Amino acid sequence: MCGVCGIISREPLSPGDRDRVARASAVQIHRGPDGEGSHNSSNISMMMRRLSIIDLASGWQPLHNEDKTVALIANGEIYNYVELREKLRSLGHHFATGSDCETIVHLYEEYGDNCVDHLRGMFAFVLHDLTRRRVLCARDRMGEKPLYLVERDGLVAFASELRALMAMSLVPFELDPAAVDLYMHYDWVPEPGTPIRGIRKLPAAHTLAIELEPWSVRTRRYWRMSDVAPIYDEPVRTIRAELETVMGLTLRSDVPVGIALSGGVDSSAVACLAARKGRTVLQAFTVGYEGRPRQDERGLARRLAKELGMPFHDIEIRTGQVVDSFDELNRVRDEPIADIAGHGYWALARAASDRGCPVMLQGQGADELFWGYPWVTRAVGASRAKSHGADRGHLARDAARALLPAQLTPSAMREYVRHIGAVATGWRTLAPSRPSPPEQLILWDTTSGYQAAEHAAPLIYTPRFREQLADSELPAKCFTFGRPWGNLDVLITEIICDTYLKQNGLCQGDRLFMASSVELRIPLVDYRLVETVVGLRKARTDIRLEPKAWFKAAIRDVVPSWIMSRPKLGFSPPAWEWMESLRETFWPRIVSGYLVDKGFLLPAGAAEMARPHSRITGWGGVFFKTLVLESWCRTMESVAGAH
Repeated sequence: MCGVCGIISREPLSPGDRDRVARASAVQIHRGPDGEGSHNSSNISMMMRRLSIIDLASGWQPLHNEDKTVALIANGEIYNYVELREKLRSLGHHFATGSDCETIVHLYEEYGDNCVDHLRGMFAFVLHDLTRRRVLCARDRMGEKPLYLVERDGLVAFASELRALMAMSLVPFELDPAAVDLYMHYDWVPEPGTPIRGIRKLPAAHTLAIELEPWSVRTRRYWRMSDVAPIYDEPVRTIRAELETVMGLTLRSDVPVGIALSGGVDSSAVACLAARKGRTVLQAFTVGYEGRPRQDERGLARRLAKELGMPFHDIEIRTGQVVDSFDELNRVRDEPIADIAGHGYWALARAASDRGCPVMLQGQGADELFWGYPWVTRAVGASRAKSHGADRGHLARDAARALLPAQLTPSAMREYVRHIGAVATGWRTLAPSRPSPPEQLILWDTTSGYQAAEHAAPLIYTPRFREQLADSELPAKCFTFGRPWGNLDVLITEIICDTYLKQNGLCQGDRLFMASSVELRIPLVDYRLVETVVGLRKARTDIRLEPKAWFKAAIRDVVPSWIMSRPKLGFSPPAWEWMESLRETFWPRIVSGYLVDKGFLLPAGAAEMARPHSRITGWGGVFFKTLVLESWCRTMESVAGAH
């Protein structure tokens, strides 16, 4: 696991260019505190920071092929490296190290740019082919590892983090108005965009090939989950077999491994499956909250850890800590992501680092793959009805029926009352508030955050900001597709993974764990497992089954029944209490801060969102995401100013 950065140029690099790369590498030292490496030619300067996980003694980068005509720097883990080494040796290749990533250079020798087709894992790599005078960059299929780019005529710069790329001083810190509007709707900026003009991401499952003579830059998508063929096998056995395989692969490590354990089904499944492999004793980590509110699951996590024989560590997060560490969290998160649960993930990463556990497993991904979010299931039904010609009145009636609590539990009733209150106060609707284009699915526009942004925009955006958005694509572009939509189950699964899972969950997880020099592994987003689920879904629908039915059936014999039968909470914090404390502390920033000063927010609109509001209004969420962006802007402005 590493941090990579560099510049590739059509013209020979200057000493100043190499200094830029060195600055970027220094900014990423947390991603690789164990050492650094570099590769240079007249037109290329590449550096990396190493976090030693596999082959601690000799797996230093850059990595080379036998005659050193290929040089590689890589961030990530190639989980199937053992199998790949055996295959490549049989083809005559010789390995100089035990590094998992050395397989990439030999695969490139055999298959060229198609080397990515053979990799199972998480990765972002940059490979220099000295003989052919070309560079190949690539990202893993699901987007676990990042690669940010600045591209202009005759130059490409890259880095694992946005802050590092900003430290190169190739572009000024200037917010992209369209990205800001997307952030206000989604709580994060969808790929391949970033909040900063002139910086983009190499999209997941893409390669970027740079030819030095003559200069050319070409991007290619090499994988799409919806392209998988139907699978007609029995779902439960098929999924279980793939789970067993991926757990064996993701446990490969030469250092201690831990697990983020919540007491819910997903993380418990990962823990139980991992414990059965018996290769190492995992350490279990969980978070709780002062006063032990209903979200606190430490007791359940401790009970499971004891049953599995895992050393157990719990961390209590106090509201005061959330306030005190707010700016630092937004700095290390690297991108503005308005997820209040980020404090919990960051606390877990720091605890793992303190206890000498540089690899952590997490159970993320099951909700996105197996219909764990009721609103997504409802969106499939609503989009299907729209495709069949249902009007908005019909959709609103369906939405109202879907909102009725399935169980009369306190939490379900609280959520129902809040939603009805939101509808009554006018900022939420049961169906999209205005007719949408025929190509637009009913999906994100049903969520509270999206609807609150639609409601607030006329009240908080300045006329100049709104003018800048006039020629931009609408926020709904993320869920707008040409008709016919085809298999909606598969299409919406792909959208949720490409948006929320990737840009909130995976992006946030990578930054917050790597900030503490801890590698995060997420077995349930393994691409072969994803292909298995999507292939099965193409052959038969599971949308009408109970949430996560296939997944639960596949792990029912290994996860205790007292876990399987309880409702999901995960690392859900006491969000309203935290947000109110943040508002009380930081509201002056919004009223007279960066976003007002730069002409994005109306002063009156900022003042309105900053004052106390009831929980049933949408202003609490709008204020929180605005505060996250404000804090992040201050951090990035200081990074840009320092160089």
